Amino acid sequence: MPDAPDFRSLFDATLSPLLILSPDFTIVEVNRAYLTATRTRRDIVGRLIFDVFPDNPEDPSADGVTKLRRSLETVVSSGRTDTMALQRYDIPTGEGGFTERYWSPVNTPVLGEDGKVEYVIHRVEDVTEYVQVRRAGREQQRAAEEAELRAEGMEIDLFVRAREIREVNEQLSRVNAELDSAGRRLREEQRAKDRFIATLSHELRNPLAAATAATELLALDMPKGHPALSVLERQLGTLTRMSNDLLDGTRALTGRLELVRDPVDLRSVVHGACADIRGLFGHEGRTLGVVLPAEPVPVDGDRLRLAQVLTNLLSNALKYTRPGGHTEVGLTAGDGRARLTVRDDGIGFAPGLAEELFGVFMRAAPAGPDTPEGLGLGLAVARTVVELHGGRIEAHSEGPGKGASFTVLLPTTDSTGGRRSRPPSAPGSPRRLSLLIVEDNADLAETYRSLLERQGHRVTAVHSGRDALAVDAGRPFDVVLCDLGLPDIDGYTVARALRARPDGDTMRLIAVSGFSQGTDRALSRAAGFDAHLAKPLPLTDLLDLLDRLDAS
Repeated sequence: MPDAPDFRSLFDATLSPLLILSPDFTIVEVNRAYLTATRTRRDIVGRLIFDVFPDNPEDPSADGVTKLRRSLETVVSSGRTDTMALQRYDIPTGEGGFTERYWSPVNTPVLGEDGKVEYVIHRVEDVTEYVQVRRAGREQQRAAEEAELRAEGMEIDLFVRAREIREVNEQLSRVNAELDSAGRRLREEQRAKDRFIATLSHELRNPLAAATAATELLALDMPKGHPALSVLERQLGTLTRMSNDLLDGTRALTGRLELVRDPVDLRSVVHGACADIRGLFGHEGRTLGVVLPAEPVPVDGDRLRLAQVLTNLLSNALKYTRPGGHTEVGLTAGDGRARLTVRDDGIGFAPGLAEELFGVFMRAAPAGPDTPEGLGLGLAVARTVVELHGGRIEAHSEGPGKGASFTVLLPTTDSTGGRRSRPPSAPGSPRRLSLLIVEDNADLAETYRSLLERQGHRVTAVHSGRDALAVDAGRPFDVVLCDLGLPDIDGYTVARALRARPDGDTMRLIAVSGFSQGTDRALSRAAGFDAHLAKPLPLTDLLDLLDRLDAS
């Protein structure tokens, strides 16, 4: 009877690279073909395969270890052969580097009498040249002949992979169709949300404007003041800021906050914002200091949005500064940028929270009965506005109880473009004007009329667009204050009709509306309005605008 073959010699002489692994993936045996293909030596026996062949750390996309481990675990758990897809698995060079290699692996279990996996035969074919030839597009006869035998064995695998790819492509087509449908729904929801925000803006600002104007009228009737007036002014100011934060915060989150840029002297922005809010700091003994440079600080920016940034920072300081506290506003310029700082001696915050304060709905103080009012949107809106101007905003505090400072950095320009800022004029107008108020909110129209008549102007108030065109037909006005959302025809139509009349170029048209986004302002300019003011409109701002329009 012939002697039994030497299976170890047969294994070692096999042309296919073979590796025998234990169930814990330790290398048990290896043949010469495998050592040659991987440029290793027999000292790899007894080591874990992933220690011998790790991923290339220089290639962040390397996933050979992950895929091979998944296949081996599948074989051990299922007791079935797993044929892996053609993949890249670089091998170490022994000098700290890696050599690019592509393989076609098959992992086959060897079962014991109890049916459990005792070994895993890891067979690979080095298909690197095949892949490189395909990648470079240079099919060479010598490479084709050497790869032909391996290609025949791979043909079936490629056929299976092609079928799998077709199935995946069909799934991708279905998913893409679903994504297109979802995208359409999202766009429709976005448009609906934009309409809702615009309507909400208008509906919120109308009653706020009426209440603000009524408060100013009461202040004129009670020159000696009244405790209730200061309460109304503070609370209406809070409601206005919260409404603006809510509306602007929504636009900021969706990337739809818009700027109307002009050359601006930042000193005038600081002066105006501090003047508007200074009265609130007088409550409970708080003080506000302002330090401005003697020279202009020119920036290319949206005056209203920049004022909103400072107002939000001052409101934040006001909320978190105790009675008797002090807030300091400083403005400097140098090295091509402006530095605006708001520093207070209030409750402060932990230094590690500085960045989180600019998040949406974030509050510096924990929730509780003594927490100041607010939505936690002011700082988020401020950061968005500053970044849209090409700047940045930072917060700093030494810790709780040690105050806080907020610094805004903005790029400066060479000049203010010839526009000289001036401080707000005192209430009143240099001459008596004839004004037409077009406002569908009767309370607001009558309050505006009373306020302007107190300033010596002749005022007519109507509540619809058609009434405005009828009353103006035989009686031209110096200035027309027109709402945009009228019940019959909109304010844009009214403006175009007035401009089309023979005397249409002599009057000044001012849009006063809760619709105040960038698109609304662009539409009002196109319709012929000279200015666009957002509700609620402080009397001092309106009188200052009338003064400027009359002077021009």
